[in-house]
Amino acid sequence: MTDQPNAEVQQQNLRQLLRQTAQGDQKAFRSLYEQTSQRLYTVSLRLMRRRDLADEVMQETYVKIWYNAGEYISERGSVLTWMMSILRYRAIDRMRKMKREIDTEEADTIDDQFVDKGKGPLEFIDAAIEAKALHGCLDQLVENQKTSIALAFFDGLTHEQLSQKLGTPLGTVKSWIRRGLILLRQCINNEIQRS
Repeated sequence: MTDQPNAEVQQQNLRQLLRQTAQGDQKAFRSLYEQTSQRLYTVSLRLMRRRDLADEVMQETYVKIWYNAGEYISERGSVLTWMMSILRYRAIDRMRKMKREIDTEEADTIDDQFVDKGKGPLEFIDAAIEAKALHGCLDQLVENQKTSIALAFFDGLTHEQLSQKLGTPLGTVKSWIRRGLILLRQCINNEIQRS
């Protein structure tokens, strides 16, 4: 029962630091960073799967927080939730940029099943992040599905590259991705309907 008051005190402290940051207080911003960066970095690393990309997303996130601290509205959620949403949008922007950088040949290897529907994995990820469902849904996939999807869509590996990297037949890799995306789509749709 003592955790509840401590959580509220921490929330009040973060709100105060954010208000001071909005007024240009660099010391308050530094303190805000020290108290929140470890949690945000964990999420950034989980989304980006590479330390260099996670670092870039973190930098972009805290720059955005510095310039937009005055936009925080406490009635819409906690300070940490607001900061996490900024980080997730920065991560999505970075993933979209990475996707655009995949050359045409690699882009052609994406399953026709998903291209034909007009919605690719990034659109589903975008919707899931807005609904705060992606993390929980990814955790529900079996490890080989989760790994294959992450490598294919976050790291931009082709099915052939995945097959080589995982030492698994090409058909099996395609099956893992196809089934994983179907389950992910169903889970996200369920989460969105609940919210």
